[in-house]
Amino acid sequence: PCLPMGTAGSPAGAGLPGSRWVRLNVGGTYFVTTKQTLCRDPKSFLFRLCQEDPDLDSDKDETGAYLIDRDPTYFGPILNYLRHGKLIMDKNLAEEGVLEEAEFYNIASLVRLVKERIRDNENRTSQGPVKHVYRVLQCQEEELTQMVSTMSDGWKFEQLISIGSSYNYGNEDQAEFLCVVSRELNNSTNGIVIEPTEKAKILQERGSRM
Repeated sequence: PCLPMGTAGSPAGAGLPGSRWVRLNVGGTYFVTTKQTLCRDPKSFLFRLCQEDPDLDSDKDETGAYLIDRDPTYFGPILNYLRHGKLIMDKNLAEEGVLEEAEFYNIASLVRLVKERIRDNENRTSQGPVKHVYRVLQCQEEELTQMVSTMSDGWKFEQLISIGSSYNYGNEDQAEFLCVVSRELNNSTNGIVIEPTEKAKILQERGSRM
């Protein structure tokens, strides 16, 4: 948990020799955690705080909390990662800020994880806007319900255009429509479109009636 500076009610004995609790003052904000959490990564800077190193006693404030001159905003994700091994961060936080703190505390596994997330975000951005492929299907009024209900495989309805009526057997006029459908163009590589599935072929065959 994160406790504002000067907040009472921290675990009894936090920061005292022999206690399993450790109190940290990160940039003026107090954090209370356990030695077990801080010792998750034996190569990290925080691991030293679990060892009751006499050399670090001078780095404590008047409350006995270890002083760390870093941005507390990005320390939350660092501490939570040590607690449960997952990177959870507010959407307003920049991955680069978490990466810088992970490198400062020398938590190698977290450094790799944040770099992967940054790389994934860059790849999504470089892909540009999503492209769509459109098809126009001609159908009669009585076929509309069946056609829309059977659309799947990524196809979705876009627009319905009435094109009047045509004479049909039985002396009944049947209204005719053009139905515009689309799907994301995400199954192509270097401009070569992969053969569509059977469900997509059905829609294409209906469109060939035009």
